[in-house]
Amino acid sequence: MKNFKRILLALVLWAASVSAQVAVIANKDVPMDSLNKAQLRDFYSYEMKQWDKRVPIAVVDLKLPGEAKEAFYKFLGITASRMKSLWLKKMLMGEGSEPLAVKSEEEMVQKVAVTSGALGFVSLSKITPEVKTLLIIAQNEKEP
Repeated sequence: MKNFKRILLALVLWAASVSAQVAVIANKDVPMDSLNKAQLRDFYSYEMKQWDKRVPIAVVDLKLPGEAKEAFYKFLGITASRMKSLWLKKMLMGEGSEPLAVKSEEEMVQKVAVTSGALGFVSLSKITPEVKTLLIIAQNEKEP
């Protein structure tokens, strides 16, 4: 019985750690197979507007708060509301647009899969073969 409890506890802890991971996903047509934190932040803040100077980046964001959104923006070192104000500033200056917004992680995967140049994020458990995974973020990953 003691071993059963230990195994059960280990499974619960493992499941919690998996759900706390976020996958940065992209449409399969993007010319990159991975990216780093600095590139991700540049893409999401519209400092970089194209993948490899060929394919325009289509940023996709979750409308509603949630664990994946919180972990994603925490990793970037910026709040979601601050990022939104950066997008609005870029829009007013004619240098960018508000990202595509979706209501759920499932919709995020679908939108990224069918939108050329799309970049988004979901819980690791939500990724499908229809999208490309560029980066895995652990929620407890420390800032450099």
